[in-house]
Amino acid sequence: MSIEIQIINIINDKLKNPIFTTMKLLNLKTILTKSNFTKKEGVAIHMVMLHFVYMLVMNKKISTFMKQSNDSLKKDVYYRLLANSSYNWRSLLSLSVAKILSKLHKIQDAKAIKVFILDDTVEDKVGKNIEGSCDKLWSNKEKRKIRGLNVLSLNYSDGFSNFMLDFSIAMNKYARITIENFSNQVDQRTNAHKRRLETMKGKSQIAIDMVKRAVKSGIYADYLLVDSWYSKPVFIKEMNELGLKVISRIANNNKIWNFMGKEKSLGAIYNKHKALKSTKQGTYGKKIKFTYFSVTVEHKNAGKLKIVFIKTKEKLIPIVSTDLEINDEEIIETYKRRWDIEQGYKELRQHFGFGQEENRIYEALIARITLSFFTYNIVSYINRIANEPQTIGGLFKDLECELHTLAIAMQTFIIILDEIAKIEDVVNRNEDLVSIIAVLQDVTQKMLGFRCES
Repeated sequence: MSIEIQIINIINDKLKNPIFTTMKLLNLKTILTKSNFTKKEGVAIHMVMLHFVYMLVMNKKISTFMKQSNDSLKKDVYYRLLANSSYNWRSLLSLSVAKILSKLHKIQDAKAIKVFILDDTVEDKVGKNIEGSCDKLWSNKEKRKIRGLNVLSLNYSDGFSNFMLDFSIAMNKYARITIENFSNQVDQRTNAHKRRLETMKGKSQIAIDMVKRAVKSGIYADYLLVDSWYSKPVFIKEMNELGLKVISRIANNNKIWNFMGKEKSLGAIYNKHKALKSTKQGTYGKKIKFTYFSVTVEHKNAGKLKIVFIKTKEKLIPIVSTDLEINDEEIIETYKRRWDIEQGYKELRQHFGFGQEENRIYEALIARITLSFFTYNIVSYINRIANEPQTIGGLFKDLECELHTLAIAMQTFIIILDEIAKIEDVVNRNEDLVSIIAVLQDVTQKMLGFRCES
């Protein structure tokens, strides 16, 4: 067995770099090739990707990472990756998360309910030249209209772990820059051009397309959870045709929801049955108490639906399910899991640089958001397979510290060996020492991807 192979085996056994190990487990090189990430020369793309993941985990900007790493690449290498119009970033995210879920299948509870969660968020972007940004976007976080990016995303949750499956940027008529005036000139056959066109499809169609892609990729979920904005008859009809069951809140809007039968509106159905149905008691958290009952209705486009009417002191909340077999309590408890995507957004903002992109070119924004989601998925996977799973925030800090420690420890160790090799007596007694040091440097570079000064 060669010295190099023996050293690799020892490092694999003694040094644990969970990020590198996970990316290797996913066979990232193959995924990148399938996603059209190809280069004829220069630094291998998988190494550039590894650097970006490290930057996000260690909370470093490109400039800071370059200052603190002896082995960082040139600035143009990083920016060229972000701006390339031929790379299929959606395929990268889709293939990698599908591989992660296939690995998790062995440890998942077969009885646990798996869900897709569809939602959108608005990220504040004040620059007037940021491509994809729009004015007059309502921000639930700010409780007002702001300028920013409207990011639609699809999340997967099995009740224990969350993963980001897909996303798209939606633009409205108040777009700051029209797609015809985007900076990069791209070929109409490229992935970049296709993603530009989808921005103007409208949020409902973008959402439908995302769910269709997830189902087509072979990822299974028991239910799709959406809020009232997306939950419209035509949307539910599309999901029925996909064979995907929906649980969602619906708007008390007579124009959108006009049911078959004598009572056509949600208000009329509720008023008729509130005296006829026996209501049950429920609580949400420690403070919110509510009563609820259910009614089965039919809609011309959406088909048969089970509506659970939840009445709090101040609100009437209708939750609809296309699965007529589950009971009211299951519908309520499953819909509560829509909160998982809100928690995911929070973690992405706090730890993975989501919303902090320093790019104004549309292709670079798509790349940068994908990298945030990709890194989030890797960390979620590492957390899930750990013997003692932590909060994402706690694990994130541990990984950041671990990367720094590995980088500094390996660098120091190699420097010490290098100094030992300069001692004439040692070299005379062991001719392999210099070659061992060279192999260590090479292997460490491949496994860690960089060395850190501080």
